[in-house]
Amino acid sequence: MAPSASGEASPGTVLITGTTSGVGLHATRALTARGWTVITANRDPVRAGAAADSLGIPHSQLHHLRIDLGDLDSVRAGVETLVDSIGGDLDALVVNAAVYKPRLKQPERSPQGYELSMATNHLGHFLLIQMLLPKLQQSSHPSRRLVILGTVTANSKELGGKIPIPAPADLGDLSGFAAGFHAPIAMADGKPFKPGKAYKDSKLCNMITSQELHRRLHGGTGIVFSSLYPGCVADSPLFRNTPRLFQKVFPWFQKTITGGYVTQSLAGERVAQVVADPEFAVSGVHWSWGNRQKKDGKQFSQQLSEKASNPDTAAKVWDTSMQLVGLS
Repeated sequence: MAPSASGEASPGTVLITGTTSGVGLHATRALTARGWTVITANRDPVRAGAAADSLGIPHSQLHHLRIDLGDLDSVRAGVETLVDSIGGDLDALVVNAAVYKPRLKQPERSPQGYELSMATNHLGHFLLIQMLLPKLQQSSHPSRRLVILGTVTANSKELGGKIPIPAPADLGDLSGFAAGFHAPIAMADGKPFKPGKAYKDSKLCNMITSQELHRRLHGGTGIVFSSLYPGCVADSPLFRNTPRLFQKVFPWFQKTITGGYVTQSLAGERVAQVVADPEFAVSGVHWSWGNRQKKDGKQFSQQLSEKASNPDTAAKVWDTSMQLVGLS
């Protein structure tokens, strides 16, 4: 696909996970406004279609695909459906969907027996990425991209990542992964279950995956691998399983005290920028707009912690994840 007359790359086709609400839905709107075709991947395609309708997103630019990221068999079936029924190239992939259940007392399990937040946020996406990489490589788009949503709470180089409640993101020696990650194991490091930390650990795995994809594959494929933190979307449906008081206080706190709050619409626009805009065609970068949002603030490359950027840790995450998703 050739560049447009303005010098920017022509619109392409992108698959986005988790578009029934929040950042994924608004990223879908922002990208279709740029002329892109969006394949939505969700557990409920009917709900995804209704959500898109609520924002007036044109049907002609959408394809809805059923994938339950918490079930590796569903991921495999969804990719087979994509390859068989949706023609044309896949030019970009956005890893966005996530579950966050900080009030659990005991871990929920995926059909494969894995703790559900890690299974959904990391392992399901890891398998999806591996299965779609060949399709991305076949694309003729001049700037093929794989974009992963990270979080400040899993990056100890930022203030939000230093907060010790319930515990900082830490994969330890990955003994939980290495031991097979089945009950009674529920954490990557093999330690007792902490639901909030399980979420942070899964997002740390997401950012590690982006870095390792860049190290292993950018030079040979030309695909741009990057991650981003678009700002604190404090009223995102991601927080629907938190206490009601938290859902009221947290947005107020981020708007009036920290200045970190961004709307779902702005966060979706930032995802679209990382997918489509020429200035973001830099592989290996974790994009951020800062802990405090400023008018007309520009993106920058945010340094990642040692836990997120250590190549030895990344290699272990890659190898053990390959085993857990059945690709080793």
